[in-house]
Amino acid sequence: MIIWNPWHGCHKVSEGCQHCYMYFLDRMRGIDTSKVSRNANFDMPLKRGRDGRFKVAPGMELLVGLSTDFFVEEADAWRDEAWAVIRKRPDVVFRILTKRAGRIRDHLPSDWGDGYENVMLQVTTENQTRADERLSILVDVPAKYKGFMAAPLIGPVDAERYLATGQFEQVLCGGENYDGARPCHYEWAKGLSDQCRRRNVTFDFIETGTVFVKDGKEYRIPDKRVQSRQAYLSGLSFQGRMPQYKLRPAEGSLFDEPIALRTGGFREACATCGSRLTCNGCSNCGACES
Repeated sequence: MIIWNPWHGCHKVSEGCQHCYMYFLDRMRGIDTSKVSRNANFDMPLKRGRDGRFKVAPGMELLVGLSTDFFVEEADAWRDEAWAVIRKRPDVVFRILTKRAGRIRDHLPSDWGDGYENVMLQVTTENQTRADERLSILVDVPAKYKGFMAAPLIGPVDAERYLATGQFEQVLCGGENYDGARPCHYEWAKGLSDQCRRRNVTFDFIETGTVFVKDGKEYRIPDKRVQSRQAYLSGLSFQGRMPQYKLRPAEGSLFDEPIALRTGGFREACATCGSRLTCNGCSNCGACES
């Protein structure tokens, strides 16, 4: 999956942030993650190659805000520009992730209405407390498409009443990594998987995390590729109903036909990747260049 971070940095707001992977990685590079700064690739979705085509191909999906939070307070001055970038690429899906559910409604663009046809709003729900806090807010926010990410999953989550609203198309789940990783229990992931199956909502168990507990036995899995493969082999992922994005060609695009989400183009190594259900390619697999 292609990642777009219009800005970098964040400050911790809840339990899931305690061992934030970005704080760990930035520390290795001598970067202060708590300082939010605008990235040089702010307009990455608009960049074109020598042939005039967009480098991010039509029909691709972008994860927004993995080294930051799209609704972090320090980025208020830049967010309107980011929404403008999103509006200029109606042929691309933007999956926006946030822990700041309470700030979403007040920081949507003026022409948002009941949502953009190419945007999915997602919140993180690392435990029951944050699920109740953030999902109860998100169900009252207008949006065409919604999802949530139970990662790092550090406790059981009962989201049945939120899934029952029919507003959610996608749930991602994964364990914690890097410095001080807390255990992720198989039973917690299975509980969410079962809830999603009952509501026909796609559930993607993307990785076990470094410390995974199943049947009372603790497994240490430092290799993220192995984590992803083990998550895939667990059989917990489930393909539910698909979001019906209504994509259309971008202004100045070389395409004049309706744009569909890209599928295929994956390499052999992707066959057992935990993220396969909710990924439509990246520079690693070559799908975005196919």
